[in-house]
Amino acid sequence: MSELILETSGLGKRFGSRWAVKDLNLRVAAGDVFGFLGPNGAGKSTSIRMILTLLSPTTGSVRIFGKEVNRNRVPVLSRVCGIVEKPDFYLFLSAYKNLEILGSLTRKVSRNEVYQALETVGLETRARDRVKTFSHGMKQRLGIAQAILTRPDLIILDEPTSGLDPQGMKEVRELVLGLSKNNGATVFLSSHLLTEVETVANRMAVLNHGELLAQGTVSELLGDSRSYYTIQASPQERAVEILQKVDWVRIQSVSNGIDVNLDSSRAAELNKLLVTGGVDVSSFAPKRTLEDYFLKITEGASEV
Repeated sequence: MSELILETSGLGKRFGSRWAVKDLNLRVAAGDVFGFLGPNGAGKSTSIRMILTLLSPTTGSVRIFGKEVNRNRVPVLSRVCGIVEKPDFYLFLSAYKNLEILGSLTRKVSRNEVYQALETVGLETRARDRVKTFSHGMKQRLGIAQAILTRPDLIILDEPTSGLDPQGMKEVRELVLGLSKNNGATVFLSSHLLTEVETVANRMAVLNHGELLAQGTVSELLGDSRSYYTIQASPQERAVEILQKVDWVRIQSVSNGIDVNLDSSRAAELNKLLVTGGVDVSSFAPKRTLEDYFLKITEGASEV
């Protein structure tokens, strides 16, 4: 693994008798687009607030750039930009003026830097317009412009596509990829949208009920789901009939295709059984989506 940019050790937050986050151990390396996944209420925003020192942890510690954040708050956080839940602006000021003011909280920013940030997110033509005239999607993009304005080494985005239409979500995903590829930043992206993380992240962690369920590269974690297959076959009824008689196959669902679970070493054997049973198999593909993996591990956790 490359140099660690963000590391949490035993991080936890308790409100009364309830643990919102418990024993969180994250490892984010330089250059990562790190997806922080979990359903609403899983503890993602609470974790981010502790990382950014907006909330004091009950247990554990946070290290950024190899330094304990609470002991080195100013020098460390000057290299970090974080947007928690949604960006806020002075609505009666222009986009340009907002960035000029917000950028100055870290350092003096030049006119060119402000315009460059606005151009990156596609808002250069609206630079002098008041933010109150902006749509929700435009405000989200302005928030990302704010994030990249001072060229931070670590960018933390909490649900950056929340409330956006499909086109807006696509634009934000492209912006996130650009932050890593073109700006050289490490991006920590919190989301409950599984396809969003699958599209942009190279590494991820899954949080549920405040506890870390999995962490690793997206490809490694998806590899755990290779025993799930989708079969396209005709006639489907005959295929289901055959599958129901095979004790080492479990049918998950039947709709446009047949979703099954089996030992991957027996996939060819199952395909042969279907064909010799008079079924035309047009597709026999492993299911490797992040959604399948996420549901598998969260459902397993809820049963414990």
